[in-house]
Amino acid sequence: MTQGLQLVYFADPMCSWCYGFSPVIAALAERFEDRLPLQMVMGGLRAGNTEPMTAKDKDYIRSAWTKVGAATGQPFDMAFFDRETFTYDTEPACRAVVTARQLLPKFALAFMGRIQRAFYAENRDMTAAEEIADVAEEAGFDRAAFAQTFAAPETHNNTFRDFLTAQELGIRGFPTLIAGSNEKGYALLTNGYQPLENLAEPLERWLAAGAPMRAEG
Repeated sequence: MTQGLQLVYFADPMCSWCYGFSPVIAALAERFEDRLPLQMVMGGLRAGNTEPMTAKDKDYIRSAWTKVGAATGQPFDMAFFDRETFTYDTEPACRAVVTARQLLPKFALAFMGRIQRAFYAENRDMTAAEEIADVAEEAGFDRAAFAQTFAAPETHNNTFRDFLTAQELGIRGFPTLIAGSNEKGYALLTNGYQPLENLAEPLERWLAAGAPMRAEG
């Protein structure tokens, strides 16, 4: 029996490798929905960053996006790098996903994918509350209810609680995916991008074997 088991996905909507991983985690969530329900934890990759991107930052990020696009086939709008100034603060995008998780939990993963497409493929500013609310409304949320929840102190607190959880567990890179339960412990599935074929069948075998946990040495 797999009662109590779950997938836990540590991600940041403005992490390019998480964007690359988006179709993979969506497929895994759908395939294992009844056996391993998905819990999402926002990572806070650059949460609270206040420094505008420098030319060096742009070069680094452009290189990363190029690699992600080549490895995953995900589209990127490189016009992003024509922005004169941009402060790469990932907290608002993370909080947007937490907002969706509070309002419509089953839609949170799909909404993170929508936030990612808006940022990476459509060059929309996912650090701006109004633009985030626009995307939420397009995705089917009541704009006023979303904006109110997004701005609420409880949502801020829940978002930073996610960041703290990731930090306390030693999660340093995204995407990270683990499987298990609070009672039995968790097994690491991946720390970093993997294609679907590298995860789905091993996960099936792990479940078939009774979801064993490797003892920590």
